Amino acid sequence: MPSNEHYQAELIRYLLAIDSPEAMDEALASLLTPAEYQEISKRLQIFKLLREGVPHRKIAETLGVGIATVSRGSRALTALPSSTSPPSSQEQL
Repeated sequence: MPSNEHYQAELIRYLLAIDSPEAMDEALASLLTPAEYQEISKRLQIFKLLREGVPHRKIAETLGVGIATVSRGSRALTALPSSTSPPSSQEQL
């Protein structure tokens, strides 16, 4: 029986094969519940705002999440290799 790592690798290959923002939105919407999609979207915003130097409390207030959620995001961002960190809004321009 395949392992969780096998399933995760298959998911990554599936998502990497998607070639447009519209198709990605459709794929994520079909794979995730609306709540999961919203939570992942907020997690990405937490990463972005942390990289921009926004204080934890301001992020929590802006996104409507708990301070513990922002702190968890901060720990996760710190653990990411720099090559996988999402770009800040200034880098996207």
